[in-house]
Amino acid sequence: MALENPTRPVREGEELNASKLKVFLAANGLIGSDKSELLVRQFSNGYSNLTYLLRIEGKEYVLRRPPFHAPKRGHDMGREYKVLKHLNPIFLKAPKVFVFTEDKEIIGAPFYIMEKVEGKILSAKAAHNMQLKPKEFSTISNTWLDTFVAFHNIDYKEVGLQDLGRPTGYVSRQVTNWGKQYLAAATDNVPTAGKVMGWMEANQPKTYDYTLIHNDFKYDNVVFLDDSWTTISAILDWEMCTLGDPLMDLGTSLGYWTTAKDAEFMKQGLPSPTVMEGNPSRSEIVHHYALKSGRSVDNLVFYYVFGLFKIAVIAQQIYYRFKHGHTNDSKFAHLNKAAALCCDTAWLAIQKNKIDNL
Repeated sequence: MALENPTRPVREGEELNASKLKVFLAANGLIGSDKSELLVRQFSNGYSNLTYLLRIEGKEYVLRRPPFHAPKRGHDMGREYKVLKHLNPIFLKAPKVFVFTEDKEIIGAPFYIMEKVEGKILSAKAAHNMQLKPKEFSTISNTWLDTFVAFHNIDYKEVGLQDLGRPTGYVSRQVTNWGKQYLAAATDNVPTAGKVMGWMEANQPKTYDYTLIHNDFKYDNVVFLDDSWTTISAILDWEMCTLGDPLMDLGTSLGYWTTAKDAEFMKQGLPSPTVMEGNPSRSEIVHHYALKSGRSVDNLVFYYVFGLFKIAVIAQQIYYRFKHGHTNDSKFAHLNKAAALCCDTAWLAIQKNKIDNL
């Protein structure tokens, strides 16, 4: 994690068992004594896996665990640990990990320990507070996109991740599975959700490339080394990394890429630094990705629509947990509206057959 990713006291009901955790850290050589004082803080950013800062013996570690009462899909700590363990030796933007355990007796869930990475994270709030200039965002977006392309160019067989997923049939499975997940977590009547699911089923691409894909690559999931904005030192939140169509990965990023020309309700529902002057449009991102990667980007509307729908499902699943009392984090209270917004916007993109100026 990073300096600009703020921490807060641990939320009630999401505490860690400090005594058992210290025994675990000592047994794995990360601290000298399980009698040392441990300070635990919780990272306040993020909507999925729970992330904690551990300060002990003058060291800082980051602990990642699934949310309480979360479905296993998308929250597999062993999978996330495996990805980072294999990637870090050849792709240093994957943070270093130290140890993983499935032993739920320690803190109540599987978890892993990783390094804390210093740097700058561009959340919407952080970017606004820094009053970044358009020229800086030109550099930021270029660095971000270069890193995205470099990640997609990794030979997953070379790093030993050929068994991470089943790339054949990936797109079809994603369309089906995200649809099922939406229906399982639905709480409100959103007519456009069913329309979008039906359209994606009928309009999905049949042929595509296979690469490693991150599935959550956006500004606030990367750590910039410093305010020159020319280097990304780490990519965060690897829980959904798999093998599949890199354009599906791009589509998810486009879903989060709100712009100044988007409707006000969309900018409020999907707050992002990308609305600030100097950031490229979604179409410009696609154009530059195609140039940098050498891939042709066909079925552009499909990939953007899929990205929006996937974000809708993630938001809806979190809201479902909130509504049923499985988390008390107030920032989850209106995610059902964000989910509906994504479905409505996706249907609008389908009707207008474009991804900008909807």
